[in-house]
Amino acid sequence: MAFSPKNRVGTISGIIFVAIFAAAATYIAGLAPVHALGLSPLVIGIVMGIFYANTLHNHIPDAWDRGVVFSGKKILRFAIVIYGFRITFQQIIEVGLAGFLVSLIMLSTTFILGTWLGNKIFGMEKDTAMLTASGASVCGAAAVLATEPVLKAEGHKTAIAVSMVVLFGTISMFLYPVLYASIIEPATGFLHMTPEQFGIFVGGTIHEVAQVVAVPASIPNSPEVMANSAVIVKMTRVIMIAPMLIVLGIYLSYSAKKDGSSSDKVKLVIPWFAVYFIAVAGFNSFHLIPENIVSIINEIDTFLLTMAMTALGMGTRFAKFKGLGLAPIYTALGMFIWLVLGGFVITKVVTTIL
Repeated sequence: MAFSPKNRVGTISGIIFVAIFAAAATYIAGLAPVHALGLSPLVIGIVMGIFYANTLHNHIPDAWDRGVVFSGKKILRFAIVIYGFRITFQQIIEVGLAGFLVSLIMLSTTFILGTWLGNKIFGMEKDTAMLTASGASVCGAAAVLATEPVLKAEGHKTAIAVSMVVLFGTISMFLYPVLYASIIEPATGFLHMTPEQFGIFVGGTIHEVAQVVAVPASIPNSPEVMANSAVIVKMTRVIMIAPMLIVLGIYLSYSAKKDGSSSDKVKLVIPWFAVYFIAVAGFNSFHLIPENIVSIINEIDTFLLTMAMTALGMGTRFAKFKGLGLAPIYTALGMFIWLVLGGFVITKVVTTIL
């Protein structure tokens, strides 16, 4: 047990050690050049954790590893639950049926496509393919973190998925403003998008929340409706992570039985933290807690997520990546193409009909 009298000191020391790394990642993310790139503390935290794992790991007491594992498992689940304070059901209603449908279609199709490409076409291990797909289809690094305990995946697989989110999410952040300025804004006919449509397109297809916020901000004189639509649709995708994980748990249970696992021992995998996430979002919808308190809660939550991400990075050794080759990049690239091209078409069709 992590907090047994024998292990307590080592566990607490490990948690404090992870927290120090997370604090450094938070500080770095706040620096102007880094902030301008839309890199969240979560991403910086896993990079720092990976650097530690492959350089200084042997110089730290082994007893601290329990605290690192605790941060990557228990703190992670708690952080995902209170992530619900970022969402209200009113936000979902505000964006309308068009935003909801775009979010639902892009999430489901991207996850299925990414899992199929990674596992069936490029030969990736199924957990890694699903983690990579969850990051692209839902909300980037946070979605990968939320999916990891459902799959019970190893830390290095999570790191692979997050690295793909960073790579292609960053490309999106620079690509979308160029598309809007050179193609979408001045064009007429099918290629033309209103600011609201473009906001839905951005929110429905870009990986990280921070990257979604950065795109309208980087477009000169962009209307407020563009940024609002982008953020609301993105948060709609975020809240969909809970039902997605429940469906994934049902699928995993069904697959285990179908594959011949002992039916007496195969249980339905329900990610209760995802259910609690929905409950917290529902509670937050009543606005019973003052906004300044909610803001503090969200800042604490970001720090806890950064701790979890850092801890996962600390469990990542480059030696574990051997044999993967370019499969993760090919898989992420396939999803990226679908998000940009398929997302554009779906956004145009749905918003035009509705």
